[in-house]
Amino acid sequence: MVGFLRALTAASAVPAAAAVAAVALSTSSSSCPSPSHTSRLRFPSPAALPSLSYAYAAASASTRTPNAVPPMAAAAATADLSATDKGSALPELMTEFMVDMKCEGCVTAVKNKLQTLEGIKNIEVDLNNQVVRVLGSLPVKTMLDALHQTGRDARLIGQGNPNDFLVSAAVAEFKGPVIFGVVRLAQVNMELARVEATFSGLSPGKHGWSINEFGDLTRGAESTGKVYSPSDYRSNKPLGDLGTLEAGENGEAQFSASKEKLKVVDLIGRSIALYATEDRSDPGIAAAVIARSAGVGENYKKLCTCDGVTIWESS
Repeated sequence: MVGFLRALTAASAVPAAAAVAAVALSTSSSSCPSPSHTSRLRFPSPAALPSLSYAYAAASASTRTPNAVPPMAAAAATADLSATDKGSALPELMTEFMVDMKCEGCVTAVKNKLQTLEGIKNIEVDLNNQVVRVLGSLPVKTMLDALHQTGRDARLIGQGNPNDFLVSAAVAEFKGPVIFGVVRLAQVNMELARVEATFSGLSPGKHGWSINEFGDLTRGAESTGKVYSPSDYRSNKPLGDLGTLEAGENGEAQFSASKEKLKVVDLIGRSIALYATEDRSDPGIAAAVIARSAGVGENYKKLCTCDGVTIWESS
């Protein structure tokens, strides 16, 4: 008889717990704001729901094999490993972005998002000028993607070392009609520069690319001369040899690395050339002139006197 009562009590505990959960859900749903107030809806943190977290963990433990990876964790790992910039060790540099921010809430959202990225050392936000300064070792694209994920417009406006270099940043833009891309060069110190690039429109596979002597584009890459290398540079490869770009099936390629002995000030007016083959044995498929780019603090927004719209938003 005692055994029967214990079994009956245990069996009734499950529907009782379900009933309590149902009442809790009904109560919370009845207190939800109307659709017109959804913008003020705030979700509780997982720590505020210990019983729900415990129930989920218990349920998962009963169905998961000991060494299985949760689906979301597996997806994150796949995305991380497929990132082009994974494993790139870049030196620290100050990067400035113009970000559309209206209030302190925007500032908090931007900071919180950037702080989730590894490789960022310091973040400064100037709300009046809508400028975000980031000191760190991440590629520009990684930081821009994070800023765009906050739902705000953002553009790179300056990059370089806070130290006083004569020229701290340069850029080469490939404007089509087939191949589009941008290459950014930034001086880290007198012996080191960062090189970052993003391309689209390439044929899948490996392509050679280099900094060439001249900015003459009359015959495309063919008229840009030899690979740039200073007369006092001693190495088996010219200083301007940038190695290999590998384009995926979608024709896109990304690159981020540091280059020793490269001085940005010496590159202005030269060119960057792309080749169809890895060994650069062909005449070249595209080229762009290297021009000076804004350094830190050199490119704050300007207001249009006619309508008050910031130029960086309207361009």
